[in-house]
Amino acid sequence: MKLYHGTNIDFSRILLSKCKPNKDFGCGFYLTNIRSQAQEMAIRRTEFMGNGTPIVQEYLFDENLLNSSDLKVKIFDGVSKEWAEFILMNRKARGKKLHDYDIVVGPVADDGVVYQLNLYMQRLITLDDLVRELTYKHLNNQYFFGSEKAINTLKRDETKQK
Repeated sequence: MKLYHGTNIDFSRILLSKCKPNKDFGCGFYLTNIRSQAQEMAIRRTEFMGNGTPIVQEYLFDENLLNSSDLKVKIFDGVSKEWAEFILMNRKARGKKLHDYDIVVGPVADDGVVYQLNLYMQRLITLDDLVRELTYKHLNNQYFFGSEKAINTLKRDETKQK
């Protein structure tokens, strides 16, 4: 399968040490299977950083590895209490690594989701309310690669880089 990463600066080597902490699934390398989503991320990142140019890197990934016993993989099939709690745990991690998954796949917590998560953290809604609010929202998946072992399964596809 093809996965995409949106960035503002091209690079040839993925360094987990450069990844930001406190993201949905923790500190790791994030990709999507939707090119336009990666393009939007590249544009936002370029605007936020104030430098570089929007770049979408393409990677090839053997999706059979999601079922391999060689990697520890967690897949969230959609919005659930477990997914919401996992995201909250990682976003509040203060830079600590809180799980040992090599790869995590699941819905992206976009701005609307973050708004709902904030309501929950402020105790204005319950966890059940949070999940109910998000259940019918169409959320795209993200792919988190959190270990060198996982990163090594990605092969950069440079045939159509933009």
